[in-house]
Amino acid sequence: MCHFPNVIVNCASIVVEGLVLSAVLLTLNEEKNIRECLESVRPFADELLVLDSGSSDHTVVWAKEAGARVTTRRFDNYPSQRNAALEEVRGDWIFFIDADERADAAVGEEICREISRIQNAMSDEVLFWIPRKNYIFGKWIQHTGWSPDYQPRVLKKGKAWFDPSRSVHELVVAQGGELYLKQPLIHYNYTTLAEFRARQERYTKFEAQEWYAAGKRARLRGYIGQPIREFVRRFIKLHGYRDGLYGLWLSTLMGYYAFKRQLYLAQLQKS
Repeated sequence: MCHFPNVIVNCASIVVEGLVLSAVLLTLNEEKNIRECLESVRPFADELLVLDSGSSDHTVVWAKEAGARVTTRRFDNYPSQRNAALEEVRGDWIFFIDADERADAAVGEEICREISRIQNAMSDEVLFWIPRKNYIFGKWIQHTGWSPDYQPRVLKKGKAWFDPSRSVHELVVAQGGELYLKQPLIHYNYTTLAEFRARQERYTKFEAQEWYAAGKRARLRGYIGQPIREFVRRFIKLHGYRDGLYGLWLSTLMGYYAFKRQLYLAQLQKS
């Protein structure tokens, strides 16, 4: 385990000099997840930082009880929120983890090992991509676009940040090399259909805003063509059929939200 603010980091017998690793969670009403998530990163993180968006449940209280430092910022978009966290952390390296994700010991060991290698070899990597093992409606989804699911999660402070123009599906700007890790985060993605729909509605609206800002406009053929293409992409090209009925269901749902994106884009045009 790392010991902030000492200069020695010991993670599963991996010793790194001059390193502090901060684990960061962005939260809004995550009381059902916050404790288990923080406990999963505690063994290898020097600092636990929670950037909350104004939770009305026990998220903040339980985060503090778990030893996290909590700050509050009104949510505007995901990259701005993550960049604000980058300004708050005290670590040289930052590990972003979502509240509905869990990191086991193998994830922590791999992060520490790679940072140790970079420090010792004076290598130029500043960004780590970490795969996720996604559970949707209680089932591990191995295809349908949810696997492999690499996310940009470990950043070197001052050398990587999130592109503020990408309000959803964040893009990292890295002034250095990138590395793809092997050990996956466990992601309890959607547990109910209501949760899936609520989050997809939010993502779809953000995507429509991005499209509109980029000059894209709703077209009649898009109302039919884009849902069909999205279904084919997920169910056929991304092997959603291998996930059985779950793959069929998810591919259909994502096709529907491709249709909804056209509706939101049209609303922006009218307004």
